[in-house]
Amino acid sequence: MLDRLVARAAQLPAYGELRWHANHSSRIMMRKGVLLANGRSRDSGVSARLYRNGAFGFAAAPADDEASLSAVIATAKDNAEFAGGHAASGALSTAAGSGSYDYRSTRAPLSAEQRVDIVRRLDEAIRARYPGLVNVDISLSSHASEKILANSDGAATYSFVPRAALVVSMSVAANDGIVELYDILGGFGEIEDQSFDEATLAPWLEDLHENLRRKAEGGQCEAGDHDVVLDSALAGILAHEAIGHTCEADLVLAGSVAGDHLGELVASEKITLGDYGGRGPDGKSSFAIHVDDEGTPCRDVAIIENGVLKNFLHNKRTAQMLGAEPAGNARAFSFQDEPLVRMRNTCIAKGNDKLSDMIGAIERGYYLKRSTNGQADATSEFMFGVNCGYEIRDGKLGRAIRDTTISGVAFDMLKSVTHVGDDFHWSAGGGWCGKKQVIAVGMGGPSIKCRVTLGGRG
Repeated sequence: MLDRLVARAAQLPAYGELRWHANHSSRIMMRKGVLLANGRSRDSGVSARLYRNGAFGFAAAPADDEASLSAVIATAKDNAEFAGGHAASGALSTAAGSGSYDYRSTRAPLSAEQRVDIVRRLDEAIRARYPGLVNVDISLSSHASEKILANSDGAATYSFVPRAALVVSMSVAANDGIVELYDILGGFGEIEDQSFDEATLAPWLEDLHENLRRKAEGGQCEAGDHDVVLDSALAGILAHEAIGHTCEADLVLAGSVAGDHLGELVASEKITLGDYGGRGPDGKSSFAIHVDDEGTPCRDVAIIENGVLKNFLHNKRTAQMLGAEPAGNARAFSFQDEPLVRMRNTCIAKGNDKLSDMIGAIERGYYLKRSTNGQADATSEFMFGVNCGYEIRDGKLGRAIRDTTISGVAFDMLKSVTHVGDDFHWSAGGGWCGKKQVIAVGMGGPSIKCRVTLGGRG
């Protein structure tokens, strides 16, 4: 298939990309010993995108035969000509990546029965060890993105990038209703590459249950602005949602607040934030990318450096319009999706402060440990949920708090940062971003001390 795409890409009448793309997914769900779901899926097809007269044309088909490939090329050409006529401000980047990046497991594949057995044995172990639980939900899932891409500039690449995740949710009865807490394990690789046996998971499950027990005995936090310590498990979603999106160049062109502040101090000088190719700066992220879906080789991008906004994230078109060079941020979720400007492995760099010192520096505030979902807009206003946290009183941890939200304006919040931890955490199980297309991302960072707005009792 790669040779076919390379040969056809060389014959395109203008700059263009040809991509064969398959998504492989599986999911098992169990609730209190009852199997609720056990399925696998695969979708695949080819797409073509051509650039003519200042515009791209795109087309896709759920097949990979020669007739389908010829049809999508012809349709993409027609679409580009129909949308053309826009003034082009310079040439598109011609940087072309190549190589094979196959991360499939080298271990013996697990059968469907063996995967279900992993979940069943874990469910039985949890309910036997913690008989006071009113509910236990377990989900074991996998996703792999497989791509073959060639473009008219000479890019030629194959990739197979898998991820796996185990989610365990526990619920107990409290005086005022049911209290729930969940956590996620897993990340890069296939299910066969993970350590999901009961003995390995026992300390993780004990920590989850203890946090749930204390949460059930806890109460609501006080609404308002507070000094907080965000655990390293929270830093990744902050880096991605609150900051990263505002620096995507398509959103900058649409009016993102970051567009007016390039080269300016937008955060505490303790903050350095980047978006990375490969598996991140430490090679341990839950996601890997080496060549993007336009064929551009992936380079690391310093978004914020010592508090100063340095760069935006680009595809070929936004780089052309803003006089920059793309670094491999054009990505598509499936064969039928056109590449958009997307983050890859986005993280805040770790600092030199100890978590215990951050907590000790707060007289009255909160330690926030785990997040649920989050979102932000082009003004850098953000909000995301917190499902596990503790009061801080006189520099010490106090009672647990119930579910809450944190919100603020990202650049204001970043300016309030006084401590950056020497710890670091990539989001377990792998992160997902929902900007028009759901797509895999890596998110990470250290614990930080800052000031945010919390929802709760007034």
